[in-house]
Order: sequence, then C-alpha cells, then structure tokens
Amino acid sequence: MYQHGSPNMILWFFLAVFILSCVLMGWLLWPFISVIILAIVVTAVFTPVYKLLNRRLNPTLSSLLTCVLIFFVLFLPLSFLVGILANEAWELYLTARSALQDKPIMELLAKSDLFGKANHFLARFKIEITGEQLNRAIAEIGRVVALFLYEQARSITTNVLKFIVNFFFMLLIIFYLLIDSPRLISFIVKISPLPDDQDQTLIQKFKDIATAILLGNGLAGLIQGTLGGVVFAFFGLKSPFVWGVIMALLAFLPILGIGVVFVPAAVLLFAQGRIGAGVFFLVFYIVLSGSIEYLFKPKLVGQRVRMHTLIVFLSIIGGLKLFGILGIIYGPLVVTAFLTLSEIYLASYRQMVETAE
Repeated sequence: MYQHGSPNMILWFFLAVFILSCVLMGWLLWPFISVIILAIVVTAVFTPVYKLLNRRLNPTLSSLLTCVLIFFVLFLPLSFLVGILANEAWELYLTARSALQDKPIMELLAKSDLFGKANHFLARFKIEITGEQLNRAIAEIGRVVALFLYEQARSITTNVLKFIVNFFFMLLIIFYLLIDSPRLISFIVKISPLPDDQDQTLIQKFKDIATAILLGNGLAGLIQGTLGGVVFAFFGLKSPFVWGVIMALLAFLPILGIGVVFVPAAVLLFAQGRIGAGVFFLVFYIVLSGSIEYLFKPKLVGQRVRMHTLIVFLSIIGGLKLFGILGIIYGPLVVTAFLTLSEIYLASYRQMVETAE
C-alpha cells in the first residue's frame, strides 16, 4: 500500500487527529461530567453488592436489582430531606442575620460571668475579646453556613425535574458500568501508553478513595450528623436538622470535625447557665468523635487510603469552594490522582528525566 508520507509524519498526524477526537469527546460529555463522576463513585461502592447478586443471577438482573437498591438508599432519603433542609436553613439564616442587628449573643454574655472569666484568662496573653466582636463572628458564621446550605438545597428543590432526570441518568450509567466495568477497565488499560501495572495502580487508587469517601466518611458523617441532630433537638436548640447536616459535612474534615458545632454550642449552654447540658455536650462530642475517628473508620476503611490529614482537609475545603457540595468527593479524587501520579513518576520516570537532562 502506498504511503503519502514518512512513518513519523503519519504517526504525528494520527496523534493530532486522535487528540482532537478526545478533546471533542470530552467537550461532548462535559455537560454530564458531574453525573458521570458520581456514577463512577457510586458504582465503586456498590460493586460488592452486584458481585454478590451475580453469583446466583445473571448480570443484567443483578445490575437492575443493585440500581433499585441505590434508588431506595439514595434517592428517597435525599428527596425527603432536601425540602426540610431548605426550610430550616432559611430559618437559621434569618436568625443569624437578626443576631447581627439585635445582638442577642452580646446580651446573653453580658448576663454571664463566663465572658469576663475568659477575658481575664486571655489578658495574660494581652488578648481581649469584646462582646461586639464575638457576636459578629458567631452570627456571621451562622449566616454564611446557613445561606450556603440553603442555596444548595434550593438549587435542587427549584429544579426538581432536573434533579430527577440527573439521578435516573446516573442510575442508567451505573447499570451499564456494573455490567461492563471489566471491559471498560480493560479498554482503558489497552489504550493507555502507561504500563499495565501503573494503569492498574491508578484505577485501584480511585476505587479505594471512592470507597473511603462514601463508605467510610459517608457513614461516619451520617452517624455523627444524626446523633448530633438528635442531641440538639433533645436539648431544645434551634434548627436541629440543619445542624445535623452541618455536622455530617464537617465529619469529612479530619482537623475540625463536628467540634466546630459542638464546642460553641457547649459554650452557649454554659453562658445560659445550663452547666449540666454544656458538660454533656463536651463529653458527648469527645466520645462520639473519638470512637468514630479511632475505632469505626480504621476498621471500615483500613489502610487503603493513606493521605496526610492536612492534605485531606485542604482537598475538601478547596473542593467545596470550586465545586460546591460535590467538592467533598471531587477534591480528594483530584488529590489522589496527583499523589498517585507523583509516586509513579518518582518510581519509574524520575531517573529517565534526569538522564535526559
């Protein structure tokens, strides 16, 4: 067969066309990228269920039953809880905004000697906190957090049809991923120019981090958020559902955690003169957080995800800032890709680069 150019020219032309087709394919799928990523993550978590069913049933029926399970586990609770979250978050936002004007926190602290004792202690370090500063800080934090949650919930409730369509679109992707994921992984490994072992390392890392995020942090956050919300409701604090959701999200953060909510709540109870309730809040927080972080998570997740605590914290904060609520998932995935590729570079390509120089 006659060739119209040298082999090198043919190769570069093919690569240019191939890269262009990849860019166009990415452009085509970009509107659905969030749904696709979520589908991949959820598939990684529910794959053991599919494999268990597949021992007795055919792949199609096993995948269908797994999708039905995902529908009951994810869609129904989300649909029920989002409406409650939107209402309570808006009420909390209004309460925090009025606190900036009416200054109830200042009045409460003025009646309590706790504030004076705290300033007396801080005076040793030449630090003084005024009631105005504390009132503004607490109220502003509550306002910003409540508004963020309200906007996230409202974006779902005001686009109910879009939410339903996206969820069932995600289920459709999951249905085929469960059946065809081995072939898809094989295709990716074959088309990738990296050695097979490096491709498998990348894929396995993503599976591990997906499992750790949803199964480990997700269940831990659900437990802490639920119990925290119940305690808030039991002691008569406002918006227990919203605070439960906030604690469930904060449980993903390894440095701050639910202490961001429980400690100020305990201080508020002390300022109100409810000493027993304040002590209970502190003890409950220490027991709940400690048991989850040092007993529940290590046994559930194990050593599959080895990432520095500070990096996990920054990845989630950065993900929330860039991608909204889904940043809890996207942030760690981006960091996982970077760290895994860094390990591969140090193990396989660093010496080649240094030799080339």
